[in-house]
Amino acid sequence: MAKARRQEITLLGNTVEYVVQYSPNATETRIDVDIHGVTVVIPEGEEAQPTEILRENAAWVIDKQRNYDTYRNQVPDRSFEAGESFPYLGEDRELVIEPRQKHGITEDSIRLRKSAVKQSSIKQVLKNFYRSQARDYLTERVDCYAEQMGVEYEKLELRNQRTRWGSCSTGGTISLNWRLIMAPPDIADYLVVHELAHLTEQNHGRDFWRLVGEYVSEYKQKAEWLEQNSTKLIFSNEDV
Repeated sequence: MAKARRQEITLLGNTVEYVVQYSPNATETRIDVDIHGVTVVIPEGEEAQPTEILRENAAWVIDKQRNYDTYRNQVPDRSFEAGESFPYLGEDRELVIEPRQKHGITEDSIRLRKSAVKQSSIKQVLKNFYRSQARDYLTERVDCYAEQMGVEYEKLELRNQRTRWGSCSTGGTISLNWRLIMAPPDIADYLVVHELAHLTEQNHGRDFWRLVGEYVSEYKQKAEWLEQNSTKLIFSNEDV
C-alpha cells in the first residue's frame, strides 16, 4: 500500500495532520483515526478528494482525534525485562525467562526459553512468540467462524497494521493484526467475524451489521472496547 507524505488541513479551527493511502484492498473510501493519526484510505484506481472527505466529516475526525490524544498518554512504558507483566488473551501475565525446551504459557505467566533470549533479546523473542501464538489462535478462530457463517476465505495474513486491526480484500484475503493475541478472546472474535462478514457484505451497511450481530452479541460494545483500550495492545513504542 503506497503511503503519501503527511499533510495538513484546518477543520473547525483545528490543524489536523493526515496522510492519504491508496489501497488495492479497500472497497470504499474511509477515514481511519487511531492512536497513530488520521489516514484517508481510498480504493486504488478511484478518484476522490481527501480534503472534501475530511471536511464533510470534520466534527467526527476532531472528536476521534481528541480521544486518541488522551489515549496516547496511556501508552505503556515497557522495559522488556523478566518479571514485567504482558497481556495475553486479555490477562496480564508475568514474563519468566528460564531454561526450558520451548516457550510456554500458564494461567499467570509467559515463559520464554533462556537460550533463545541469549541469542537475540527478550523483546524480539517475545514478539516472535506472540506472532506464533497469534497465527495458531487466529487461524483456528477464522476457520471456526468461516464454517459457521458459510463463507470461504483465500488466506489469512498477520500484520502489524498501524491504522487497522483487520481487513478483508476483494480477493478473499483476511488480514488481522497479530497484537490481537493480547486482547480478550471476545474482542478477537469480533474482529474475526467483522472481516469474514465482508466476504458477504463489502460495505458497512445495515445488512453488514445485521450479519455481524448474528454471530457476535453486543458487537458495538466490543468495538468501543477496542477503541478505548487500544493502548493496552501496544507492544512497544515502535507501534506508536
